[in-house]
Amino acid sequence: MTTNHTTFTIDRTYAATPARVFQAWANPAFKAKWFNGPDEWASAPHTLDFRVGGRESLAGGPKGGQVHRYDALYFDIVPNQRIVHAYDMHIGDNRISVSLATVELAPAGSGTRLVYTEQAVFLDGFDDAGSRERGTRDLFDKLEAALKSQ
Repeated sequence: MTTNHTTFTIDRTYAATPARVFQAWANPAFKAKWFNGPDEWASAPHTLDFRVGGRESLAGGPKGGQVHRYDALYFDIVPNQRIVHAYDMHIGDNRISVSLATVELAPAGSGTRLVYTEQAVFLDGFDDAGSRERGTRDLFDKLEAALKSQ
């Protein structure tokens, strides 16, 4: 039984108000536009109960491959300013990680500065090799596209 801890921060600025960026996280239909796996993956329905104590889940994976599952619990939500949640990831029947994630939003000129910090523990020999941070950066690129298309 092993653990490997890591922390990363992503700092992005979006050409949208903090309220609009917050809604991209809070509104289930809006979040479904950007919070998903690669286009070629099969996926299950996304569920989002965006409130303190609420849960979120998403599953998918390569066609014919193992299912990747994300399950989150929201601990702190300050509208237009902050979101704190914890989540675990599974591949098949194996829990590969548990994370605490903080999203901070602040006005930046006519847009929004988003600072995302994730503290993760990878479990039992799972070697992330930076893929979590790369995947999160890809999601934030999708968030930018979704904000522009709305």
